[in-house]
Amino acid sequence: MTSPTPAPKSPIVFVVDDDISVRESLELLIKFAGWQPETFASAEDFLARPRTLTPSCLVLDVSLPDLNGLELQKLIAGDRIDMPIIFITGHGDVPMTVQAMKAGAIEFLMKPFDDEVLLSAIRNAINRSAAVLDDQAELKALRESYESLTPREQEIMRLVVAGMLNKQIGLKLGISEITVKAHRGKVMQKMKADSLAGLVKIAMRLGLAPAKNPWHSSSNL
Repeated sequence: MTSPTPAPKSPIVFVVDDDISVRESLELLIKFAGWQPETFASAEDFLARPRTLTPSCLVLDVSLPDLNGLELQKLIAGDRIDMPIIFITGHGDVPMTVQAMKAGAIEFLMKPFDDEVLLSAIRNAINRSAAVLDDQAELKALRESYESLTPREQEIMRLVVAGMLNKQIGLKLGISEITVKAHRGKVMQKMKADSLAGLVKIAMRLGLAPAKNPWHSSSNL
């Protein structure tokens, strides 16, 4: 898998359509709206393009040579959740629309479509993409912070968010309560958590704590 390329300044709208007149008209429309268009004549050409970490969406024709739009959607669905798909087609039907929407497409437009309808769909898709990328960046930062903890600090963090008191953690690990407090302070500092509730939320995001956690809000401090 190729490494993501540095993010350009403006959001990218990818267009995959085998009709050159459609590609050219959408390229002009997208540029005029202030986004960065990139057009491709086939799914294969699009797949050869390196990944990018910038808000983006994919305007995708259903009927393509070789690999069609629905097949491309299936290929990238799990790997590119930060890139919403807007389908366009001149030959759509209800089952096709249902299949595309169930697989995660945010819009299914029949050609010819109104420019404003497409622009509105693109705007929505780019906002979603930006939110997903922000969430992924936040999660990456949390994972890096967790990896910066020593093995003992990681162990104490898991016990703290599981609801154990400092005294209980000390007995379990065979260390003093003062030592537990010292490690716990380091955990809070490195994880940038300003409260026990904040640490629990972080642990939940990292998959270290159940969604409903039986921790003690006051006596556990």
